[in-house]
Amino acid sequence: MKETGAYLQLHDTGELTARIEHARSVLESCELCPHRCHVNRLQDERGKCRTGLQAVVSSYGPHFGEESPLVGCNGSGTIFFTNCNLACVFCQNLPISQLGKGREITSEELAAMMISLQKRGCHNINLVTPTHVVPQILEALAMAISAGLSIPLVYNCGGYESLGTLHLLDGVVDMYMPDMKYSDDGIARQYSGIDDYWSVNSAAVKEMHRQVGDLQIDEQGVATRGLLVRHLVLPHDLAGTRKVVRFLAEEVSRDTYLNVMAQYHPCHRAFEFPLLARSVTNDEFMQAVSLACQHGLRRLDRFCYPRVARAVLQ
Repeated sequence: MKETGAYLQLHDTGELTARIEHARSVLESCELCPHRCHVNRLQDERGKCRTGLQAVVSSYGPHFGEESPLVGCNGSGTIFFTNCNLACVFCQNLPISQLGKGREITSEELAAMMISLQKRGCHNINLVTPTHVVPQILEALAMAISAGLSIPLVYNCGGYESLGTLHLLDGVVDMYMPDMKYSDDGIARQYSGIDDYWSVNSAAVKEMHRQVGDLQIDEQGVATRGLLVRHLVLPHDLAGTRKVVRFLAEEVSRDTYLNVMAQYHPCHRAFEFPLLARSVTNDEFMQAVSLACQHGLRRLDRFCYPRVARAVLQ
């Protein structure tokens, strides 16, 4: 398959310009994410995401540690946005997500980053933690298209997403890669400060799948369109894996591409919470993958396999 971004059609019809105008108007009383802070970010006011009018970027470049269909041979062209609409007590990217490490950039600079990544051969533009800067991304995207951008766009997020914002991205984003962090709102409230994570997250994942469908991979093994889901296994099954995989199998698609992730280790404030104060065991990880398989989700990322007994996957 040819690596061509879906957004090109919206640009050609003028619809992308309308989306940019709509997205920018949302900043006046911001409700880009479910927090709905209603601060005036056009006046550089700041809400939960601690971001004003301009996007903040911590770094960008080819990334070879992402899911294999995104990486291909030349890497995924990641742009790491600073700040986040979650406040996870175990965050492994604390300087970026909560301490504000990065610099404010203009839309012109963001567009130049996209073009640079394409010129370096990256298979896609991977927007990491983009939820709170969607208007700025859309504005930069239009500039980048005019400069020749054509590779797919990846929306790599924490999964706490507004349906209204996702509707703005319909036909713009080629691949969605949300987290499904928790299936219990009480756990989400305790560890990420979110009261309604599961209901918001599950509705968002269904909308993402409606837009882009199951993951499509070309003959070179590179993803071109579709949904990838990440689920980080937490100690003591705090992530609620069974409910997550049942939801994906029964309400989204049994062909959902799922990365069951084992890399949890205590960071930030995790040691303040006894149940989070250790890494995930091999048995906990294998149990999570086994649950995914039991519910018919066998399209697992390759990183799931090395630590799993063969019997689990047969």
